[in-house]
Amino acid sequence: MLLSCSLLIIASLTSFVTGNPEKPKAEVYYFHFNSRCVTCRTVESEARENVEILFGREVSFASFNLDEPAGREKGNELGVSSQMLLVVSENKRVDLTIEGFIYAVSNPDMFRKKMEDKIKPLL
Repeated sequence: MLLSCSLLIIASLTSFVTGNPEKPKAEVYYFHFNSRCVTCRTVESEARENVEILFGREVSFASFNLDEPAGREKGNELGVSSQMLLVVSENKRVDLTIEGFIYAVSNPDMFRKKMEDKIKPLL
């Protein structure tokens, strides 16, 4: 028992010291193109903020421009070729694009609730 506790503490400290925190339980990706409207930018900023507020380190957020090589590469990896707000957790995927474009500008609180309701079951 003491040995297993010691190993757990050492692993935690090693992770902390080396800067390798535990992998997030889910990842939120926002895919876009070079040409972006106010709503598109708002979906991204609100989604990023919602992830940080609601889930902290349990969920990560990344934005990818599909007009750039890194964005195309990530899009190909996930089967994304158009603008999309996508949540990935293990082998599960949830598309939040419609919710983002409906609520991010007009009702940010509802958008936060929709994100929470769709992401929590994945954790």
